[in-house]
Amino acid sequence: MKKLFVFISIIMSLYTFAQTAEDAIKQGDILSNKENYSEAIAKYSEAIDLDKEMSNAYLQRAYAYLRLKDYNNAIKDYTEVIKLNPKNSFAYLSRGSAYNKIKQFNKALTDFDKVLEINPEDQEGYNNRGWAKKGLGDKKGACKDWKKSKKLGNREAKIIYKNNGC
Repeated sequence: MKKLFVFISIIMSLYTFAQTAEDAIKQGDILSNKENYSEAIAKYSEAIDLDKEMSNAYLQRAYAYLRLKDYNNAIKDYTEVIKLNPKNSFAYLSRGSAYNKIKQFNKALTDFDKVLEINPEDQEGYNNRGWAKKGLGDKKGACKDWKKSKKLGNREAKIIYKNNGC
């Protein structure tokens, strides 16, 4: 009987633990939707403290950091998402975009290459890789990527392609 009680207690504590982390994410999402990113970050951090393997909390917190233009912390969180789920092309795409913002174009290029390895039809991957290539002084390569993005249906790439003299 004592073993059963201990087992039930463990199960109940695990359930409460997961539920609390999920609740913190939900609260963070509400704050983020209200553009209260600093408080949202605090809630996502609570969720992470409760469950270090909850990739959604890292993903949401990274987005809030991006909105605050805190690119270095966003990069750290996207890196955690990638560690937890190496096939998450969105995390590579977003981290690459953050690298572009801080002019670390080689790192951005590596991330966009990974996006396109995971999903060769990702028009945003081509579009953003074009910006990284332009940052590295590779106009021909940038134009090639924007052309591919345009071909895949990205309307923004059509304008970028034209405005950059491709």
